[in-house]
Amino acid sequence: MAFASFDQKNGSAPLSEINMVPLIDVMLVLLVIFIVTAPLLTHAVKLDLPQASSQVNQLPPSKIDFSIDASGTLFWNGEVVTRAEASRRFAEEGRKTPQPEIHLRADEAVSYRHVAQTLADASRAGLSKVGFVSTPDAK
Repeated sequence: MAFASFDQKNGSAPLSEINMVPLIDVMLVLLVIFIVTAPLLTHAVKLDLPQASSQVNQLPPSKIDFSIDASGTLFWNGEVVTRAEASRRFAEEGRKTPQPEIHLRADEAVSYRHVAQTLADASRAGLSKVGFVSTPDAK
């Protein structure tokens, strides 16, 4: 192994070669360490673990198809009802959890009074999810 001196009196120039021996020694030690530890990383116990879901099962809210025809007749899911009967059913449905959605279909020729009465009855019963159903315009 050759060493260069910092003494410039002898006329010798510094050694311009890089000594690779320490680098090779370190790399060989690392290679041996990785060869020994690599099989240990892949060793595992095979288990069939049960699968569990952390999401709460939510029941979709029911829906009520409430219709009003041109003459002002009220329909609860296709069944003819009076306003008093509709109010009683709204109160009954308002106590349920989750509250059902009301899909309100009203004929375009019906007086708005019937629609407003229906909305007021549903609101008094505590129902807030009311959707108006209509047909799109033909282009």
